[in-house]
Amino acid sequence: MKQNTIKTIGRSDFVNMGPIKLRQPIPTQHIDMIDPFVLLHHYGPYAIDERNNPFDLGPHPHRGFEPITFLVQGEQLHRDSLGHESVVKAGDVQWTTAGRGIIHAERPTKTFVEKGGTLEGIQLWLNLPAEKKMIQPNYQHVKKDEFNLVFSEDKKVSIQVIAGSLEGKNGKIATQTPVNVYMIDVEAGGKHHIKIDNEHQPVLYLLSGNVKVNNEVDLIQNKNQLIEFNQDGNQFSIEAKAESKLLFLSGKPFHEKVTTYGPYVMNTQTEIMEAMRDYQMGKMGFLPNS
Repeated sequence: MKQNTIKTIGRSDFVNMGPIKLRQPIPTQHIDMIDPFVLLHHYGPYAIDERNNPFDLGPHPHRGFEPITFLVQGEQLHRDSLGHESVVKAGDVQWTTAGRGIIHAERPTKTFVEKGGTLEGIQLWLNLPAEKKMIQPNYQHVKKDEFNLVFSEDKKVSIQVIAGSLEGKNGKIATQTPVNVYMIDVEAGGKHHIKIDNEHQPVLYLLSGNVKVNNEVDLIQNKNQLIEFNQDGNQFSIEAKAESKLLFLSGKPFHEKVTTYGPYVMNTQTEIMEAMRDYQMGKMGFLPNS
């Protein structure tokens, strides 16, 4: 087994998205995208109550990619133009395939806002290849307890297999492209070697804690939080210096031109214009304000 060498080390600085302040490790001034991953937002932890609830995202469209939410803390209500309405809770994953177009809305549930609590999550934009950008939209919601887990020998490392596979355990998400997604929880002192598909582009993001990767680089919250690996091996190692949470992503790169504008991820500017027109004409469906 050969360890993947480290290509890029990235920060996770805060950006302003309207009334919301969140971390944006992808893209940055130094990282445009990590094919096939277009964007990664880490929102929260926010203290939510009836007087403070900035995370109320009304109906908005998407086309050409898969917007994915990994909820770490709290509760969110998802609604979309396909007719889905579900409450996503801590540890759950919602995986939307926008395809030719979908409209969705997300916000903390009314009950959660009334009682107050902490909201935290990851929003990931996973690109779709040109041949699949106009497929039928779809929505998947998998609850925390439904995922398979992989443990280290000392049980200090717990890996939630969300998509793809790891050590004989399969993810519960049906994917459109070859991709592996794991949420990793590590106790202080926990160690593990994690296998990587050598055809995939791998990325590791630290949500919290302090982890040494490949006995070489320290990922520490508010310092360096992201590693992009080279595609030159088949594993990496982690050792936690404190209780930590990480998100591992790997996908087969498409090597296609990518054009983005607002909520659309396409291959050409013409396709972006077509998406804007189709949304205005109602071709992506309809979703009323709640």
